[in-house]
Amino acid sequence: MTEAMPVYDDFEDEGPSLVLKPVPRITIEAFCEMPETGSMIQRGAEDRRLAKAHLTVHMGGVPAAIAYFRDTATPNLILVETHQSGEELFSELMQLAEVCDAGTKVIIIGHVNDVALYREMIRQGVNDYLVAPFSPLQLIESVSRLYIDPDAPPIGRSIAFIGARGGAGSSTLAHNVGWCIAEAMREDTTIIDFDLPFGTAGLDFNQDPVQGIADALVQPDRLDDVMLDRLMVKYTSRLSLFTAPGTLDRDGDLDPDACESIIDIVRQTCPVVVVDLPHIWAPWTKRVLLGADDVVISTTPDLAGLRNTKNIVDLLKQTRTNDTLPHVVLNQVGVSKRPEIPVKDFAEAIEVEPTLVLPFNPQLFGTAANNGQMLDEVDPKSKTVLGLKHLASVVIGRKEVQQRSKSILPFLSRLTGKKEG
Repeated sequence: MTEAMPVYDDFEDEGPSLVLKPVPRITIEAFCEMPETGSMIQRGAEDRRLAKAHLTVHMGGVPAAIAYFRDTATPNLILVETHQSGEELFSELMQLAEVCDAGTKVIIIGHVNDVALYREMIRQGVNDYLVAPFSPLQLIESVSRLYIDPDAPPIGRSIAFIGARGGAGSSTLAHNVGWCIAEAMREDTTIIDFDLPFGTAGLDFNQDPVQGIADALVQPDRLDDVMLDRLMVKYTSRLSLFTAPGTLDRDGDLDPDACESIIDIVRQTCPVVVVDLPHIWAPWTKRVLLGADDVVISTTPDLAGLRNTKNIVDLLKQTRTNDTLPHVVLNQVGVSKRPEIPVKDFAEAIEVEPTLVLPFNPQLFGTAANNGQMLDEVDPKSKTVLGLKHLASVVIGRKEVQQRSKSILPFLSRLTGKKEG
């Protein structure tokens, strides 16, 4: 009988953050009637997906917008809040239209949940209608729909891995989780190793490519599908590698715009992008970390690991208010004779429950590293590998829902009344 094959499906209870294409560089002016609405819009403006847009919030609603734009050129997009409906609303909108420049888009924030009203506003040229109260992500999605080509292919999910301290095993986890997503869940995945001098993606997968991420960073504006195919290693039919050179002739102080550009281009060609960040704190690592759809922090159960993890978690909470919490992996737990901070105390201190706790297993990790193999290839039934598959399922929002066997004999025997022979 053929071994059962795990099947994965989407789930929402631990679902990852929403993947939306970043809004381009546009100017947005918002005119609110209620302070609460202005605060909600401001929260949306602070989101990473609106980082390139310039948004200003005013009070006064539609009348204030009309007065303001009589003497000022209108921006790319106007957000206006109103409690009006019917003839009063459309009279105000007509006056607003008279002071708007050609090409300016308008989103109305209303307080009446009426399909007929919505259809009439769309008919009269309003671009979208949001019913208050709304969440920052609803606002971002509404703006994104106006400026992103609906026929463009979806962008891939970016997952950034970073170690809270050196030696926490972040790169090993990134590579193995990427492998699990590609091979166990059958999602096309690309691993990008940004640690130019000391990157281990090539070693972990037993590859020694002539070209890689360093060549792309030299001229990121020239990176296209053809160049990607030339620079990346196709490790399996579903897993590609963007490896680092692992030599000391490359400067680790990278251009933030170049790093962001490379990730964006890869996301346009691959559903899942695993970003392996080195344990350094620089403008480019910070931007990549804050711009990722999901973040995985690897740490160890000691004081330095605790302090650094809390610092990273606090930064992400403060700057990524509309995203899910980072996933914390507590690694190398249970080293013989080493004093450790208990998992419960560690979680209370960082105010985040670890997504995964991995016991110290030098035999498994050492064998895989020295052989250039993945942990799943060395011991697929180990608890460590099962834990990594769980982490992979959490970060991409998929879980095992059933065991599907390729053998159909038991089912046929029930239909025919015959016993399986």
